[in-house]
Amino acid sequence: MAIRRSTTKLHGLPSIVQLRLTPAPAQAGALAAAVLLCNQAATLVSRLAWQHRTFAVVELHRLAYYEVRGQVAGLGAQAAVRAIARVAGAYANRRASKKRAHIFRPHGAVPYDARLMSWNRDARTVSLWTPTGRVAVSYTGRPDDLKAVDVLPVGEADLICRRGVWLLQVALTLPRPVVREPVGGFVGVDQGVANLAVTSDGVALPGTELPGPIGGNGHVRTLRERRHRQRRRLQKKGTSAARRVLRRLSGREHRMMTDLNHQISKYVVREAERTGRGIALEDLQGIRSRVRAHRLQRRTLHTWAFAQQITFTRYKAARAGIAFILVDPAYTSQTCPDCGYISRANRPARGRFVCTRCGLAGHADHIAARNIATRGIAGWAAINQPHATGLPSPRRDRESKPLDSTSGS
Repeated sequence: MAIRRSTTKLHGLPSIVQLRLTPAPAQAGALAAAVLLCNQAATLVSRLAWQHRTFAVVELHRLAYYEVRGQVAGLGAQAAVRAIARVAGAYANRRASKKRAHIFRPHGAVPYDARLMSWNRDARTVSLWTPTGRVAVSYTGRPDDLKAVDVLPVGEADLICRRGVWLLQVALTLPRPVVREPVGGFVGVDQGVANLAVTSDGVALPGTELPGPIGGNGHVRTLRERRHRQRRRLQKKGTSAARRVLRRLSGREHRMMTDLNHQISKYVVREAERTGRGIALEDLQGIRSRVRAHRLQRRTLHTWAFAQQITFTRYKAARAGIAFILVDPAYTSQTCPDCGYISRANRPARGRFVCTRCGLAGHADHIAARNIATRGIAGWAAINQPHATGLPSPRRDRESKPLDSTSGS
């Protein structure tokens, strides 16, 4: 079945979908053997990479391909290629912190690419490689997920067995919609420590506008401080039981902040789409090296998740065809949005703004968000000026590129 390419309403579809496989008992055994074999091969390649200190995928392929094919019986050529690429990816970001060779769990997720699987969308089956031959397994899923698999180009997939249930997590390539002109202006978003995000409409996020148990920014700070005290207490104890608890708690705060950043970015994009506006955020790159903080505030400064929030908002805006721009953060909280007067005296307190010239008063983060929105309008007009030679602007060229499907939900 040919993949139907459509650009209507596709930005609402998920970029990574999860399908549930329904294999027969013999097929489930073949899939389990494939998972064990691929993870065994990846562990072997990882040990070779660590022993020879070779982590680049091309050099690692030359080093390990024939050896892993010879030592792991039944491993196919493409399965060996994927195992090598998987090892190179595992060492790519955490090589400096590794103390020993990376070991892959025997039942961990295994990646499948186009050479290891093929789709029959009419019959709703997917053919997967196993050591004993291909197996055609039926799949089911949510209606939106099935629609996405039917109409979008399919990329790599991860085969997972979770509590006896076989799942296939499939990456899809979404078309990039044409960016609409922000006729209603821009939604400015000010990011901070006391308030994770405040919009130019005066909405503090997280808050009652977001679902979930998090009540507000004060609740977030309380939870993070509680986690910090708990980790410090367990690390000081140092017993085996304390280490077990630390392993269980590891990543919990990161998952909470990732979920909050997803919710904040979704809310901002939804409001911009509803009101026909663009989105403007501060360009905070290098903020850690520029800001001097007291030693009691350094932990908070260096655990900011603002880069992640910017990334989430950027790709969600691109999927929805919403204008997105980063602006200069200098003096946004010391500038009066009405008269333009800039002074440090305009900030008598951390959360309060009072213009010493015109008397405008309000919450400092809300004032900063309004200034960010104004700078977004000016910046968007500057990058969309007609080119003197008649050539298209760089932004127009970027709109024609396909949207990366692996950036998030």
